[in-house]
Parts: sequence; C-alpha cells; structure tokens
Amino acid sequence: MRILVTGAAGFIGFHVARMALARGDSVTGFDNVNDYYDPRLKEARLAELAGLGGDWRFLRADLADRAAVAAAFAGSGYDRVVHLAAQAGVRYSLENPMAYVESNLTGFTTILEACRAAATPHLVFASTSSVYGGNTTMPFAESEGVDHPLQFYAATKRANELMAHAYAHLFRLPCTGLRFFTVYGPWGRPDMAPMIFAGAIAAGRPIKLFNEGRHSRDFTYVDDIAEGVIRAMDEVATPDPAFDPAHPDPATSSAPFRLYNIGNSEPVALGVFVAALEDALGRPAVRELLPLQPGDVPDTFADTSRLAAATGWRAQVGVEEGVARFVEWFRAWEAIPAPARG
Repeated sequence: MRILVTGAAGFIGFHVARMALARGDSVTGFDNVNDYYDPRLKEARLAELAGLGGDWRFLRADLADRAAVAAAFAGSGYDRVVHLAAQAGVRYSLENPMAYVESNLTGFTTILEACRAAATPHLVFASTSSVYGGNTTMPFAESEGVDHPLQFYAATKRANELMAHAYAHLFRLPCTGLRFFTVYGPWGRPDMAPMIFAGAIAAGRPIKLFNEGRHSRDFTYVDDIAEGVIRAMDEVATPDPAFDPAHPDPATSSAPFRLYNIGNSEPVALGVFVAALEDALGRPAVRELLPLQPGDVPDTFADTSRLAAATGWRAQVGVEEGVARFVEWFRAWEAIPAPARG
C-alpha cells in the first residue's frame, strides 16, 4: 500500500514506518524535525529509514504549512494516512500550551482537510491514555466517558478524537484513533522516563520518582505498538450496525469511526520498571521520592479487548525483555560500555 506517516522522524512514527517498509509498503514520511528534543536523534532515525532500501521518501515540512501538506497529497493516492505528528509531553503542556494548539489542533485540522479532499480510504491517528484523566475505573475501557482531562495535552488529544468523528460523520472519512499507553523501547524520546532514568542510573545521578514512586503504568514495548498501528491501519473503520444513538458508545458510531486502546494490559509498578533498568544497566538507582505532580495520572491500565477482537492484536513483549532490548540500544546510542558480569 501507499502510506503517509506524519511524525516519521518521531519515536512511534519511525517504528511504524520501518515496519511498513519491511512488509513492502510504499512509505512517505512527513516531519518538521523540530527541536522539542535533540534533532540529532530524529536525524538518526531518518538515516536508518533511508538505509533500509525500501520504497521510502521523506518530506521535511510543517503541518501548519497548508501548501506543503497539499503538495504532499497531490497525486499521491495514499491508501492510508497514519497521523502520528503531535506536540507530545504532559508537563511541557503546562509551560507552552500554544505549541499544542498549533500542532495538535491546527495541524490535525490540516490533515483532516487534506484527507477529505483526497478521499483517503482510511485515516489512523494517535490519541493517548491521558484522555482518561481523572477516571479511576480500572482497566480503562473505550466505552467509558473521558470528559475530565487532567492536562491540556490530554484535552487536545480528546479534541482530536471529536474532530475526527465530525469528519467521519460529515464526509464519511474512515477514521481510527489509537489511545497509546506508556510506550518505551529503542529510539525512544529523551524527554520520557525510560531515557531519563537510564541516563541518570548510568551516570550515578538520582532519579526523580513522583508520587513517591507509587505510580503504575501499562508500559508497552514500541514494536508491539507499531504492530498494533499496522493492524488497525489495515482494518478500515466502518459504521457500527449496532450503534444505538439513545445509548451511544463513545468508541463506535453510525459513522465510519473507531477508538481503540493499545497497551500491554499488564500494569507494572514504577519500582519494578526501575528494577528492570537497574538489572539491565548493572547499576543501582539512587531514588529521589517526590510528591505527585500537577497533571499526573497515578495509574494506567488498558483494556485492549476491542482491538484484539477487531485485529487479533495482543502485546507480546514483557517488561523484562523490553527493558533489556531498550538498554542494549541505549548503550550503543550513548556509547556506554556493558557492565562486567560476575
């Protein structure tokens, strides 16, 4: 298939593009390669994709540039659009909310309009487990309401879900939203906990554990996430014949629209994740216990039964194996020698 992946220089976008290329798809990447974090990592991901030898091309442009987006779609005939470009980060949304407006709201509108004009057969877009916000019913299920976000980032991603539904309803644009749960693995973002913790442990610096380390997270290995994105991409959203407008299910519709959780479905205490990092790095962590931060959700736990029923997808990689793979890549990236094992 011919696929456009926005955010292809990003963490998840890179892995999705690589997996699509590996199965023989024609992939066009679109990314502005901004400096939210070190662009050298993004450039290295792009170099890796360029070296795979598949049908790959890359467009360096911004979603806010409507002319560039129009040019990316012109004559392309994409079979799928996978929209993973976004301003990410929970705490950064407290400091710079306008970045989220420009990327997550304006940028997403640009993609919706381009897909509508091109009659794209299926748009898959990234949402987040953060939309569950103040909900404490575990595991999180797509049938539950998500009307109490705890940060602006989550509010913009919930807005994306609503915007996509409007386009699915008005223009019959098939849309599938994926709520990602705490993704980690090789080529990860340096602003996320696994990279921060690994760097600190390797250097002997303290790691900051908010909520005094009492968080649990549905840590999901990035290859599992990419596989789920590919499977959801292949399963084109259709109207739900059982949809009841008198008792509406938020995750389906009379329009061609679906929402799915995509997570490991096995929440892990933060201390267990840190212990896996300690074991893989061969060094103990120095823990600094701090209070719960504004916008933080104490626990996450995904009910992924709907995605499994629709696509057959289930997470395969456990935390110990996933962390070991991540640390192997991290050592190579940071040029850190392996520990001596007695």
